[in-house]
Amino acid sequence: MHKSATLESYYLSKPEPYQSCLLALRDFILRVNPGICHERKFQIPFFTYKGKKLGYLWLNGKKLMLGFCLDKSLQEPVTDANPKDKYESVRIDVDQDLPVDMIRERLLYYLTIIDNRSA
Repeated sequence: MHKSATLESYYLSKPEPYQSCLLALRDFILRVNPGICHERKFQIPFFTYKGKKLGYLWLNGKKLMLGFCLDKSLQEPVTDANPKDKYESVRIDVDQDLPVDMIRERLLYYLTIIDNRSA
């Protein structure tokens, strides 16, 4: 199966109102910066930027989560410790308007880190 068809099937397999909310989140995230890429990783929609992990969408039961990620390759090294990706997640209420200002702010924060540390 084609990669984008598999990704699209993730969204289309979800019941309403989650499906509409997931699709709106996807479209909003991709419009924040043309360099953001969309793929399916770990069985969920994942977003990357310049090859670095940026965030994900996850529906766990009736909880819709939007996660942001600080790729381990962008973190300051710590002696005697294996770096791990750092995640921050936000629960999205499908019965409320999307918190677009907060989402844009967090995405721009992580995009700036990637731009500054991978230059």
